[in-house]
Amino acid sequence: MNRRDLLSAHAKLAKLYAPVGFKPGGDPLGQLIQTILSQNTSDINSERAYRNLRRRFPTWHAVMDAPTRRVADSIRSGGLANIKAPRIQQVLRLIQKQEGRLSLARLRRMSNSEGMAYLSNMHGIGAKTAACVLLFSLGRPVMPVDTHVHRVTRRLGWALEKARPEEVGPLLERLLPPRLVLSMHIYLVRHGRRICKAQRPLCAECPLSARCAFARKRS
Repeated sequence: MNRRDLLSAHAKLAKLYAPVGFKPGGDPLGQLIQTILSQNTSDINSERAYRNLRRRFPTWHAVMDAPTRRVADSIRSGGLANIKAPRIQQVLRLIQKQEGRLSLARLRRMSNSEGMAYLSNMHGIGAKTAACVLLFSLGRPVMPVDTHVHRVTRRLGWALEKARPEEVGPLLERLLPPRLVLSMHIYLVRHGRRICKAQRPLCAECPLSARCAFARKRS
């Protein structure tokens, strides 16, 4: 794979999935909590859980200090509430200890690699979650690799079959112009959900099938 191939694929995916419909911005801490809630569930369920959490607890201090059972009850719709609730509180306590306040404003002064390292050092925060915070709240050209991005890139042959998600993100970042990282992430997620599905992929409908290693094996 080279930059020309990637730009060609981006243009073809844009015809299917543009516009992006999202503009980066907002509170990095809120994005971090929202991304934790999105783990292993659908966007609809995680968004409902986040709304319930903010409705039940008006401040992050209130979330941090509440009984864990009450936090879990408020995010039950997002799944794995008994795991995510203590994780959220642990992250909030760590940020309070490190920053002296419940804020991730310091991320704005960090480089991309520094921000990734800072977030990934928190318990339960992996590369995908860290990248989501940097991309979606700060507009940094950092590629989150979820299950869809991971599957599509390996099937296309952009990454090795055994490549780990944390290896795929930097690979795409090196080849993509920074201004296209956000749109490529969203296009790949949409493509993985609608056409390049885990089960029964619709290769005949895929605009990238002519250069797809997986599609060639199936034909």
